[in-house]
Amino acid sequence: MSASMVHLSEKPVRHFRQILLWPIQLMPIREGAPIQKHWERLQAPDKDNPWRELADEFTGDPHQFQERHYSEFVTFLPYVQRFLYGEGKGGDRDVEQESCIRVFRRCDVAKVRATFPGSRSVPVTLNVAHVDLYFFYDIDVAILVVEVFADDLPLPQAQNALFRLGRCYPTYWEPDGHGGHCPKQVEWLSSEEKVLAVSDYENSEKYLSFACRYRAPSLASHWEFLLEPLVLHHSGKKGLLRYRQIEYHLMPVMAYLVMDDPGALTREEFVRLGLATAPGTPESLPYSKRYLQNFEERYCYDRYWNGEGQERPGTRFMCTGRVFTMVGDCGERLFADRKTDLEQFRHEYFLLFLIPHFHKAALLMLADRLVDATNNLDITNRDSVRQFRAVIRHTLGVFLRFSHRYWSHQVSDHGQVKELYRMISDHLGTDRLYAELRSELEDMSQYLDSEALRRQGETMVRLTVVATMGLIGVATTGFWGMNLFLVTDEPPLTRFFYFLIILILAVGLTFYTVLKSRRLSDSLETLADEHQSAQAKLASLANVWKRKRDRNRLD
Repeated sequence: MSASMVHLSEKPVRHFRQILLWPIQLMPIREGAPIQKHWERLQAPDKDNPWRELADEFTGDPHQFQERHYSEFVTFLPYVQRFLYGEGKGGDRDVEQESCIRVFRRCDVAKVRATFPGSRSVPVTLNVAHVDLYFFYDIDVAILVVEVFADDLPLPQAQNALFRLGRCYPTYWEPDGHGGHCPKQVEWLSSEEKVLAVSDYENSEKYLSFACRYRAPSLASHWEFLLEPLVLHHSGKKGLLRYRQIEYHLMPVMAYLVMDDPGALTREEFVRLGLATAPGTPESLPYSKRYLQNFEERYCYDRYWNGEGQERPGTRFMCTGRVFTMVGDCGERLFADRKTDLEQFRHEYFLLFLIPHFHKAALLMLADRLVDATNNLDITNRDSVRQFRAVIRHTLGVFLRFSHRYWSHQVSDHGQVKELYRMISDHLGTDRLYAELRSELEDMSQYLDSEALRRQGETMVRLTVVATMGLIGVATTGFWGMNLFLVTDEPPLTRFFYFLIILILAVGLTFYTVLKSRRLSDSLETLADEHQSAQAKLASLANVWKRKRDRNRLD
């Protein structure tokens, strides 16, 4: 065994915990419905549906409400509390306001066994704490959350789990055939060690043919299994709900590592943990020195980190947006007490990480809707234009409700939580995405409004022309103050016959005037122009009855 591997073996991770988040876009289940309540499809018990809805702590027995629940609740600002937990009765409220989040959990998956590349690769088994699916009211986005953990895990295995486990599909294949940067094999296991699903990263033919046929990436089989009865939108499978990818193949990940002496980790090892890269020797960087020269300033939050050589090095947070890593000393009181720091990581920090990733997924989903609506637009087809207008109006409504219900630049006044949230949001670029989407929607909304005003203006011009033409007949008959033909003494049938003739002539004249309204409008404008000659005015009047071909020749 090399000296570097011996050095690595001396740094076991006493407790390793990893939380994977996978945002997906949900496809409509009822076309035209203003709000798609996708979770209702999973509420009905079925043998092919392993998901069961979770009741939150606020709807149960108050005596079961624990201090950690309270600590989590008071971490956030009031408007974020209402988004996360809803609102109870009080004051003039006679009913409770439910949380905007619905959580479903499947309990059949108990462990995951992963084999990572390497000449002496040995499968590592991680316990599955839970597999949850988060739905959000009025937003067609769901987030799959998978939490795994293990004790006394070698540092290279922990680095491999961070680097390879959360990959939806391979982006290339190694010469030996396995998926690039992916595990060699992943197996979901039941509590009885029964294999429930196996990965297929090595099946390049599947991914290539799927991408060629549907112009969309396929997914690894074990991830598809985990979401069932949800099915990939472009697949031919039948399921309760359909979804498609909304981001890159790398899932956002949170990591929690407890070590004997985190101060003994080299800067290179911290870089690999913070960026979730592949394991390597303690002295080697995954990227160039120049690229990583400001790693600490960009990605490290060292409020409680004392550094190397200290008796108590403390706790270091690292965040790149996609990766949130927390490394601490097992001798520290907070890390040793699983009821405080670990629970804080699993709850407060998890929500702190979930919210900006939900924001990003929702904004990408709305942007995808705009792209899809534009691609389906055929400006020569009136029905297509009408449908495009309806989609834009609906998307604008969803965006406005998202802004008032979910969007926020600040979620907490707690110094640490506030700064970490800002750090995550800045790296994800959610503020920029929000501004871009709002600008696009405003531009489209202004365009639709101007088009509506233009159509209304044209309609008013035509009605004005018709009224002007009708004014001549009204003024003529009104001047005499009497009927030209006396038919009051005629039989009823004769009078009805006269009425019918006049009605047909009036309707025909009105429709003919409408047909010629554009030309008549141009002619009236010419007649009203004092700078036009009498000849030009007569020519404009004659143009009203010229054929289009003759008019084009004259022009």
